[in-house]
Amino acid sequence: MDVDRAHPADLEALRAAFDIDSCEPPLGWEAVRAFEAEHEIVLPEPYRTFVAEICDGSSSGPPDYGLVPLADMPADWGTGRPERLLSRPFPLTGPWLWEEDDDLESQEDFDAALEPVFDHGSIVLGTDGCGMYWHLVVTGPHRGHVWNVTDVGALPFGAEFGFTTGSPGFAGWVEHWAAHKPWFDL
Repeated sequence: MDVDRAHPADLEALRAAFDIDSCEPPLGWEAVRAFEAEHEIVLPEPYRTFVAEICDGSSSGPPDYGLVPLADMPADWGTGRPERLLSRPFPLTGPWLWEEDDDLESQEDFDAALEPVFDHGSIVLGTDGCGMYWHLVVTGPHRGHVWNVTDVGALPFGAEFGFTTGSPGFAGWVEHWAAHKPWFDL
């Protein structure tokens, strides 16, 4: 997974995976660079080239309720949430099921640990409904990886993490979806 260079094979697979009629027009490089400057980040490849040149969101997915445009949030994200700080590192490098975590002693500790998982270092790609959001990490050690963040925990997508046979990263996530496999097929 190369997050600094868009490989032609990945871009071709992304073009093939999306029905152009369900895609929003690409943003163009000027708009992508403006978004990056505003948030003090550089989007990982091949997602960066994808939104600049191919498609900025798709009603046909992935995920189930569509790929949201770069600067948008899923309709069910809610209001009154903390500001999303994309330049702060995404805090996780391994799965965390907070529903089963007894190490956090108070609700205050829990809230302080949980907020960065939802709001730091990632863009939200979309939702599968029921509070299941797909995030693309843009800052931190897992930059370029796709994570599923739910109401009970968070886990990375990709065979190396043991939850699927798919390849990690945005291109692997899309290719897995395009093959019509269940997300977690092990």
